[in-house]
Amino acid sequence: MKSIILISGFMCIAVAVFSQTSNLRDTPDPSKKTLTAEVSCGKCQFHMKDKGCHLAVRIDGKSYWVDGADIDSFGDAHANDGFCKAIRKAEVQGSIVKNRFKATYIKLLPLSNN
Repeated sequence: MKSIILISGFMCIAVAVFSQTSNLRDTPDPSKKTLTAEVSCGKCQFHMKDKGCHLAVRIDGKSYWVDGADIDSFGDAHANDGFCKAIRKAEVQGSIVKNRFKATYIKLLPLSNN
């Protein structure tokens, strides 16, 4: 019985640890440059090659897959205003490593009324 309780406890901890999809900071790092970029689904909106819907960022006209945040970190990607149907502007911080954007901060900017 003790082993069942112990195993159940470890499973709960593992689920909590591995379900974390976002490594983003809540505030930007003041020592790093913040960029304004386009953020969306790389496959649906930026027409990047991949088998599924994943978060991407477009900086200076070039698109990069995002590491550090999931496409659903900002709501349902397939909603009417989700990343698979809309391109959003965002303040971002991170670095480009091996042609991927390693995000440390992403803040979506308000939608314009245009």
